Amino acid sequence: MSATKRTPTKLPISPIASEEEREQALRDYKVTIEYKHLKSHAPGGVYLIPSMDSLREFYGIIFVRRGPFTNGIFKFKLTLPPKYNDVNMWPYIVFASHVYNPYVHEETGELDVQGAYPTWDPSRHYLVTVLTYLKKIFYSKNFTDAKANLDAKQLAENDLQSYKQKVEECVHESQKNVYVNDENSTAIFTEEEVAHRVLRDLLKHHIKNENQVTKQAVLTQIDKASKV
Repeated sequence: MSATKRTPTKLPISPIASEEEREQALRDYKVTIEYKHLKSHAPGGVYLIPSMDSLREFYGIIFVRRGPFTNGIFKFKLTLPPKYNDVNMWPYIVFASHVYNPYVHEETGELDVQGAYPTWDPSRHYLVTVLTYLKKIFYSKNFTDAKANLDAKQLAENDLQSYKQKVEECVHESQKNVYVNDENSTAIFTEEEVAHRVLRDLLKHHIKNENQVTKQAVLTQIDKASKV
């Protein structure tokens, strides 16, 4: 009897596990398609940047341009469950900034996504859907359906002036903490250096017409700014 070389025995791949892997790969692909869609369809003033560690984690910022929250800069984290793209697999959004709003839980900072979408239907609801809702809460004037922060809701309905004062406080806090960054965040704010301010002012002063903006013109102003 001749000797034969024995190869390591491979564990059989479960057909169920294989199917699950294919389904998860499809979910992941859909997430990338949705994010790509955001590049041209994200609501104005809302920015979302993927995490460096996970396909299902994003860091975002909303710049509020009008209404009671005007000039607020609110940071948030958006997390997708592993089975996102299935029914009732809601995105999870938590504000890192303090947001005094009837639609945001006071203690946790969580946006009440399920209150807005009791059923999450992946054929109709996407990342752009929840980001549009996120923006809407900063401009809303009617809080009838709000459940997350009942104290804020009652104050807005019964003492609008006091509500606006609390809103202004959280806006000022968001501006004060704009350079305080989560250590894992990909949405980083850095303070402007003196040279940057000088360069900006030089460009405004010397380049009046956008048609005059050339590489050489900008380099000339950079050289001036570097000597300050």
